Amino acid sequence: MWWSYQDVEEQKARLQREIEKRKKRGDKFQVLEAPAGQKKLCTTFWGQAWCRNLESYQVYESRLPRGRSYLRQGKVFNLEIEPGKLSAVVAGSELYDTSVSIQPLPKKQWKQIVESSAGQVGSMLDLLAGKLGDDLMKVLTDPVNGLFPKPKEIRFNCSCPDYADMCKHVSAVLYGVGVLLDTKPELLFTLRGVDQAELLSDASSAAITDLSADAGELAGADLSAIFGIDLATEIPIEEPALVEAKPAKKKAAKKAAKKKRK
Repeated sequence: MWWSYQDVEEQKARLQREIEKRKKRGDKFQVLEAPAGQKKLCTTFWGQAWCRNLESYQVYESRLPRGRSYLRQGKVFNLEIEPGKLSAVVAGSELYDTSVSIQPLPKKQWKQIVESSAGQVGSMLDLLAGKLGDDLMKVLTDPVNGLFPKPKEIRFNCSCPDYADMCKHVSAVLYGVGVLLDTKPELLFTLRGVDQAELLSDASSAAITDLSADAGELAGADLSAIFGIDLATEIPIEEPALVEAKPAKKKAAKKAAKKKRK
C-alpha cells in the first residue's frame, strides 16, 4: 500500500485527537523518551544487557528493527513494569494496548545466581550502577541460567490486527524496557520476581537491615554511652519561683487613693 505524506499527517492528527480524548477521560499518556541524537538506544550496563539478550534470539530477529524505530519515534506510552508483566499503549495506525507476560525467575536458578555472587557485590549502588566483576556479569547475563528471560518464558498480547507472534508494537515495548532500565535498573529484579538485596555481601545486607529497621528511633541503643551521661541518676530540676499575682481590686483602690490626695 502506498502512503502519501498527507496520509501520514492525517494519521498523526487522528492519533493525537484520540490521545486528547483519552486524557479528558482521565487516562494518563506519558511518552517513553528514547535518547535522541545517539546511535545507542541504551547507555548503562543493565539497559544494554537487556537489549543484547533480546537481540540474541533469532526467533525475534525479523520483528525487532521496526519496534526499535517505533520507540525512537515516541510511539510508546505508559510503559509499566510489574512482577511478571509489562504493559503499554503503542501508537500505530491506531492506539494499541500491548502487554507482555514473563514467567518469574525459577527459584533454583535464582539461588544459583545468589550463590555465585557471594562476596562479589559490595553495595546496592555498585549493583544498580552495573559496577560488577567480569565473572559476575557473565553469571547475570548468561543466556541459559542468567537473570534475563528466554523466549519460552515470554508471552505477548496486543490489540492490533497483526497475528504474528511478536508484532512491532510488542517489539517496541520490549526495547522500551531497556530504556527504562537505564534509569531504573531495579525494575529488572521486580519483573523477574526476585529481591536484588540477596546479591549483596553479608556485611552490606546487615547494614541495610540496620538502617531500615526502626528508622528514626534508637531502639535498643545504650543512650548513656552515646550521649556521655548517666541516665540512671536523676538530675534535679529547679522550679521557677512563683510570683504572687496581686488582686485587681487592691490595684484599683491604690489608684483611687492617689487621686484623692492630689
